Amino acid sequence: MTGQAGTQQLIDGKYEIVRELSRDGHVTLSEVRAGEGVTRQVAWFDVTTPADRQAFHAYRTAVRTLAPAGLTDVVARPGAYYAVWQPVTGVPLETVMVQPSKPEETVDAVRALAARLAVHGFALADADIVVEGHEPRIAYLRPAHRTPEDAALMNTATLAALSGGRVRPRRQPGAWLSFVPGLLFLGGAVYLGVQAAQIYLNPPVQEVASVTGKAAREATQQLVKAGYRVQYTEGQAGGLPIGAIIRQDPAGGTSLPVGRLITLTVNNPPAVQVPRLEEMTLTQAKAALKDGALALGKVLKVDGTLTNTAEGHVIAQIPQPGAQTQPGQPVQVMVSTGVQGKDTWIPNLAGMTYEQARDHVRAAGLVVTRVRERPSDEPANSVLEQTPAPYVRVAVGSPVTLTVATARYSPPTQSAGSLPLPPAYVPPALPDPEAPEEPTAPDGSGTPGTTTPGDGATQTPPTTTSPTTTTPTAPPAAVPDTSAGDVNLPSSNVNFNYTFPADLPDGSYTVVVRDADGERAVLAPTDAAQLRGATASSDNAVTVRGDAVFIIRRDGAEFATVTP
Repeated sequence: MTGQAGTQQLIDGKYEIVRELSRDGHVTLSEVRAGEGVTRQVAWFDVTTPADRQAFHAYRTAVRTLAPAGLTDVVARPGAYYAVWQPVTGVPLETVMVQPSKPEETVDAVRALAARLAVHGFALADADIVVEGHEPRIAYLRPAHRTPEDAALMNTATLAALSGGRVRPRRQPGAWLSFVPGLLFLGGAVYLGVQAAQIYLNPPVQEVASVTGKAAREATQQLVKAGYRVQYTEGQAGGLPIGAIIRQDPAGGTSLPVGRLITLTVNNPPAVQVPRLEEMTLTQAKAALKDGALALGKVLKVDGTLTNTAEGHVIAQIPQPGAQTQPGQPVQVMVSTGVQGKDTWIPNLAGMTYEQARDHVRAAGLVVTRVRERPSDEPANSVLEQTPAPYVRVAVGSPVTLTVATARYSPPTQSAGSLPLPPAYVPPALPDPEAPEEPTAPDGSGTPGTTTPGDGATQTPPTTTSPTTTTPTAPPAAVPDTSAGDVNLPSSNVNFNYTFPADLPDGSYTVVVRDADGERAVLAPTDAAQLRGATASSDNAVTVRGDAVFIIRRDGAEFATVTP
């Protein structure tokens, strides 16, 4: 009901509560202080159900028609239903009623006011009335739920008390002539009173019309016109519109004396909550409303540029999401016709994460269509470059390309462990040499190489060298195996030149050269993104010995070989 402003309680943020005057059902009457210290009275209505809201609107219609002198404002909006009343000068009607002599003008004016109040279902007792001069003025009107007939019956007792005592007639020339119509009026009143008493004591009996299925207002008018009193009760029926009569008691066709009470049950099912339809398509909104027992109402198409809403999506709705309404009621929606702007731009996205950059691109009305990866020392998943460039104006919906940083080198997922070393080379032990036998001549005589007289030939004896036997005292150090003849292989200079395919698989690539001396690295580990479609070549010639081959490895596994 109220808000807080410091330690003061406020009504609707502008009326400071001084004190509470009364509380009647769901209506609280408070004395308040308005602007510049003016004192007013505020009747606050606690509206929590559709029935409460309907009753307040009926009250507002009545007070606007009656135009009470004390009424200054009537407010009706969600969360704030109240009427503001101001003090009215004059003599209270209760004081006038106990006076022994009352002016005829005052009595007639009060009767006319009673008739006006009864039309709207109010009795004189429901109003605070003061009399200024001869005019009765309404200072405050309390809510009431009565039929015009019930209000008229209540006014009878008040008007009888008002007519008690002496009524001073109007002083006009020829006033004596007024006795004649007065007598006629009195005689007619007596006659009508007798007839009314006869009708009240012996009312006619007639058949009650069936009003089931009709609107409550139409059904009430028909029954009241037939002379019956009507009261309402609420019910629920799925096949009838809101406000239609579900049943009546007594039922239609029953014989009932005129003036009796007929109870009408009005279709008023429990309120349902309006779902959120914003950003849905029209098809999705229809399905959501159907699930909530509601219907799609008027569809308005508006420009979605200000809200950046795509074409065909809901921008707003009436009633708002979460509002309470009756089942079957329509919900109006506004649907976007699309973003009509022609040009847009994006800021500098460098350094942002990919997700942050994507959100900026979407907010500008553009679309990320391509993401490139580049090895970098910047944090992974951060933006390095963008196309279009920052602050360049482009058409709405244009594509955007982002270059995102990746790690330069990805370590293997599993450790390769220590490589086995070959055992130290130990040469075989040499056998001990045996003493050579003394050479003999072919004929078995003499020493070879001597000249035998008579044969004409001179033979030179061989030089005999005694071998030295060496026994190793410790294993010699390992030396390269030269059994294959690698020691004397020639050296040459070769160059590496290779064009990597455009569809090179992802991974880390290295290049080594293998010759008679083993393997040496030519290209350090490089990501596939940098090598796709590129030509790699060594800056300087590589010196090799013997046959050489370049080996390209992907993540440690052999990918290709190149022979220089």
